[in-house]
Amino acid sequence: MNVGPQSQGSSLRSQVPGRERAYLLTEALVYIGVVFVILGIGYMAMYQCIDNCIVLRRNADDIVRTLHAGERWRADVRAAGPRARLEGSAEEQILHLQGTPNPVDYRFAEGVVYRRSGPGAWVRVLDRVKFCSFESDLRQNVSAWRWELELEPRLKGAMKPGRVRPLFTFLAVPHAAATP
Repeated sequence: MNVGPQSQGSSLRSQVPGRERAYLLTEALVYIGVVFVILGIGYMAMYQCIDNCIVLRRNADDIVRTLHAGERWRADVRAAGPRARLEGSAEEQILHLQGTPNPVDYRFAEGVVYRRSGPGAWVRVLDRVKFCSFESDLRQNVSAWRWELELEPRLKGAMKPGRVRPLFTFLAVPHAAATP
């Protein structure tokens, strides 16, 4: 029988069978660890994207609500004609629009904008308002009204403000035909 280096190596491998298996087990554990690290990074990125998506959707909802309120305010100012007056202080402003058939009032107090039609109750139009200002805007040949407001920015993550700074300015010109 030929006993060469090859046959001696094969006989050594057959005597210590756990050596190859231990190496493969270690290798498998390393691969499993790498997979867990990659999955962890992937899940972290996915949850960050989900959080950003939620903040973006909330900001978009706030913008849509504000635009609807602004268009309603513009329609009320146009219907009131030149019969509008402003009263109040910096903490609370009330804009009285004496239009036909019912007067409409807008009030800003404690971070909320309210609307009242006629003698009815105040209805919440916008909340989470940081700043609100109703101003008469006199131009050369026309008098207009300007409504400026800033919403509280949505917070994301660890109390970090989002990227959107929600500032709005609405202009409305009353109809001249509504003059008494």
